[in-house]
Amino acid sequence: MLDLSLCNELLAEDGLSLDAQCARAAALGYMGIELAPGTLAPRPHEMTRDDWLAVRATVEAHGLRVTGLHWLLSPYPGLSVFDPATHAETRAVLAGLIDGCAYLGGDVLVHGSPPSRTRPDGMAAGFALDMAAAFFAPVAARAAEAGVTYCIEPLSPNETNFANTVEDAVALVTRVANPAFRTMIDSSAAAQSEALPVADLIRKWVPTGQIAHVQLNDRNRGAPGMGEDPFAQIVAALFQIGWDRPVAIEPFRTCIDGTVTAAIGLATIRASEAAL
Repeated sequence: MLDLSLCNELLAEDGLSLDAQCARAAALGYMGIELAPGTLAPRPHEMTRDDWLAVRATVEAHGLRVTGLHWLLSPYPGLSVFDPATHAETRAVLAGLIDGCAYLGGDVLVHGSPPSRTRPDGMAAGFALDMAAAFFAPVAARAAEAGVTYCIEPLSPNETNFANTVEDAVALVTRVANPAFRTMIDSSAAAQSEALPVADLIRKWVPTGQIAHVQLNDRNRGAPGMGEDPFAQIVAALFQIGWDRPVAIEPFRTCIDGTVTAAIGLATIRASEAAL
């Protein structure tokens, strides 16, 4: 079976404490939790080592582990990869989150945060790629030192205008040229942006070694099972290529509430596995 980790923001939005979020995730059968740092503190990069270790202890008390962080710059709306005036602050924030992920025992950080990487009007695509590579090179070095992997997340053109496909993201990964900086597949974004079906995208790109993480959600931004996307095919592709890392369930909208939504996502993936 796939190791399934639950992204925590919908449970946090339901008003549940981290302890309660972990209790729900564990009761449903998840093995881990992928944290949005903004659910932990208003400025999470300023959390101390002891703060991060207290979060880890809360998670592990429920038999779970932290698999990673996502929504990295959501608490920092003024920061941008493409605004040199904010580069020092943005790197400082990301350095704090990288260290936090390591303290938590997490494996990956997912850079979605679309406003932070939206290319300004008039900025040429090639110039933007050069700037992004120069910006992320020291971020990648910090991730390597911490023993974690930093992923640039391909997102749909509805969200941002930079790195919309895995191929786009791999171009940036190639420029940065650090094994600690890679990309990932989010099935909702991929279903909206890619020419290939998600299952074929997995078969094409995972064997290249450029894919360090997978998040599963429907193109309608609900959990697996809340739409029409073919998760049986997606799960079959993950088994075919021998995926052996955690897979995060990341819905952005609820069916009834966050707990029911999380249950639907897990049940859909388990049913897809059972059908193999």
